Amino acid sequence: MFLKESIPSEIGIGKGSHPAHDQDQTLDAKGSHVHHHRAITLVVLILMGLLQACVGRGEQGVSWQLVKATDFEDATATLIPTSSTTPHPLLTYLPPSPRPGEPYLTPTPDSLRDPPFIRTESENYVVQPGDSLSLIAYRFGVSPLLIIEANDIVNANLLAVWQNLLIPAPILREPGPSFKIIPDSELVYGPAGALFDVHRVITDWGGFLEQYEEEVEGLELSGADVIQLVSYRYSVNPRLLLALLEYQSGWLTREDIPPDSVTYPIGYIHEDWQGLFGQLSFVANQLNRGYYLWRAGWAGPYVFDDGSVVVPGQGVNAGTVGVQNLFSLLYQAETWRTVVGEQGFYQTYLSLFGNPFGVAVEPLLPDGLDQPYMQLPFEVGKTWSFTSGPHSAWGTGSGWAALDFAPPGYAYGCVLSNEWVVASADGVVSRIDEGVVILDLDGDGYEQTGWVLLYLHVEERDRVPSGVALHAGDRIGHPSCEGGVSTGTHIHIARKYNGEWIPADGSLPFVLDGWVSAGQGREYNGTLSRGSVIVEAYFQRGLYNQISR
Repeated sequence: MFLKESIPSEIGIGKGSHPAHDQDQTLDAKGSHVHHHRAITLVVLILMGLLQACVGRGEQGVSWQLVKATDFEDATATLIPTSSTTPHPLLTYLPPSPRPGEPYLTPTPDSLRDPPFIRTESENYVVQPGDSLSLIAYRFGVSPLLIIEANDIVNANLLAVWQNLLIPAPILREPGPSFKIIPDSELVYGPAGALFDVHRVITDWGGFLEQYEEEVEGLELSGADVIQLVSYRYSVNPRLLLALLEYQSGWLTREDIPPDSVTYPIGYIHEDWQGLFGQLSFVANQLNRGYYLWRAGWAGPYVFDDGSVVVPGQGVNAGTVGVQNLFSLLYQAETWRTVVGEQGFYQTYLSLFGNPFGVAVEPLLPDGLDQPYMQLPFEVGKTWSFTSGPHSAWGTGSGWAALDFAPPGYAYGCVLSNEWVVASADGVVSRIDEGVVILDLDGDGYEQTGWVLLYLHVEERDRVPSGVALHAGDRIGHPSCEGGVSTGTHIHIARKYNGEWIPADGSLPFVLDGWVSAGQGREYNGTLSRGSVIVEAYFQRGLYNQISR
């Protein structure tokens, strides 16, 4: 496994540091997936209703004709019309919760892995250009606070290049619990969460969250809307977000919440992550971070502010590691051990939603999964720049699933472009958001099932509306800087399967018109190769990053 450092986005034509509170220096890892398939799940699950037909019209004479999903050729899913009185189909696999005294059986097998090397002696380090305290601390497996105290640093944001730092040895504690908190499918916003009605559950409980409203990106959203938005963007199960919110501050069931939880409902005190949207964005990012690092073969340790480190317990799964990683940022080591044990957060989840393993969909990625044929996301006869190799799909923690392409031209920064982004495969537009188009390739209208493509930084002008059935090559919209944070006009494209982000540098590479993606051990660095031809990502228009259709 290779740990990989992200680098700050450089000003260029389509290098994007993508959505939601980018942090200054972060690490992620490439993912690989080996699973066994249980053939029970997705055909019966959540395939209800015809997509409603309507007509939308863009500017500049561009029209979009919306059609019923049943008219979509080669749709792989069966759509079942339902009435308002017909219950939605649920998962057919619902193992019962264990009776008192019965052993606690959890699926989600995970192979044992060798524990990481933990330093036992202090080291000296010379600060290099581009370093930050958080990056140095992560590289050496210690908390930033430990380095600050050992070097009497007054301002942690001001390090001098070539400055000598003493890096203390971490304080190794005993391994964490091996108790599995949730299955993988309960962290990912996949089939297990597709029918979960966030608004109804919040209304039924009647706590503070039901009446809560917050302005997010210029829109007034209810608490339920905030939960749903974060779940969609990060592809994190809303049921898990609600359970975490309840455990930390009681927002779901209580009206008399602690006053300080209005600003920091999760308890992570940081001015950049205030309010429900900020706090849950932080939560979703850290859940993803632990999940996808574990998928990549990372074995720990968790690093705590007091200088102690804890190696994850043997046999835990990626979903559990995501939860443990989040709580390692909220609690000190000994308290954390209780929180992630059987009598901690799990009990809150159990009281709200029952046994999480009772609704497990496993594996999320079936053995032998292949990517369907996809083409480059621009029109035939055009030459675009390949500006970013594998990097995070959303935020900074969600797997290195994305690639970036910038349109023709020599202008830098966020400039207007009349070039077209096109569908890479047949599909139905299941959702649009600020700068976002979600293309559902199985045509069932649910982005929690099957193959899904995320297009980010799609300009609102001429953007395809939700509900449209597209064929590969049909126009989606224009590249831009809309949505998230971007230093230049470009398109950011990423894949999901059953809600899980699929790394572009892993065992299932992103293949577009026969161009095969690969990483180079550092976020944003990478190549596309076809036969003997290799195109390398570069943040500006260059001689060796041009790619044509």
